Amino acid sequence: MGPARKKDCYLRSQFLRLKARRGPEGHPRRGRLHLTAAYYMLRDGVEYRDLGRPLDRLDKTKVINRLVRRLGQLGCEVQIKHAA
Repeated sequence: MGPARKKDCYLRSQFLRLKARRGPEGHPRRGRLHLTAAYYMLRDGVEYRDLGRPLDRLDKTKVINRLVRRLGQLGCEVQIKHAA
């Protein structure tokens, strides 16, 4: 199964980020991340270790503030209510 189809992995999240920016056709260098990972695994003689989803490592308050600011730029008024 290709990395773009595996759920909750680093390569899939990177693929989706690129797809959102460049469109579904991608870019000629779309396999660069995979090739870089393969190079370092072969060079260092280690097995692939998934880094997990990058979004899990984000600071939630920064994400909330960025999204509120973006909604404000779009003309929306936002009131934040944190879940208990």
